Amino acid sequence: MALAIFDLDNTLIAGDSDHRWGEFLIEQKLVDEAQYRRQNDAFYQDYQRAELDIDAYLRFVLAPLAQRSVEDWARIHQDFMATAIEPMLLPAAQQLLAEHRQRGDYLLIITATNGFITRPIAQKLGVDDILATDPEQVDGRYTGNYLGTPCFAAGKITHLNQWLKNQPHSLAGSYFYSDSINDLPLLETVSHPVAVNPDAQLAAIARERNWPTLDLRQAQ
Repeated sequence: MALAIFDLDNTLIAGDSDHRWGEFLIEQKLVDEAQYRRQNDAFYQDYQRAELDIDAYLRFVLAPLAQRSVEDWARIHQDFMATAIEPMLLPAAQQLLAEHRQRGDYLLIITATNGFITRPIAQKLGVDDILATDPEQVDGRYTGNYLGTPCFAAGKITHLNQWLKNQPHSLAGSYFYSDSINDLPLLETVSHPVAVNPDAQLAAIARERNWPTLDLRQAQ
């Protein structure tokens, strides 16, 4: 059994669930359109340039959660799954997950997108576990803050190492699939790094280091 680790956005799904969540909030008139769209797009561009201030972004994206109950947001998220996430699902990604399952590997998503958005997606994909930055809750409501170290860039390694302390798994023979240069620290840590529909910076590094490259959108 090997540990098969996957990024989520633009890797297992055909898009960025974090950015799409912001657009969904706008569509549902749950945030101010002009201001929120401007900030949401700007943060996404920073992410693509590997210049994201993850603390500022998490505070931005988690702030609206403080305005409603956990139960209300769960219902809203069901609509988000049906209208926004379902169309992003990739048959080739689901096949890749199935191949690792058949080998007996342990399937783990490690994502920079917060757990409120991503845990239902991980459940839909049928993976064994997910590591993400979780929003803080107090008395049945989100506070707009987050817990612990952001699960982003080198922070993904922090989360993984903490998780491994309580698991029977190791990084021996491990895989990590990602599209993003932001995930270079973890790609350099596993036994088998794989670039999936990589951004330009990661594609260049994959070529230099002879890392495998996958296209999971070929049948889209």
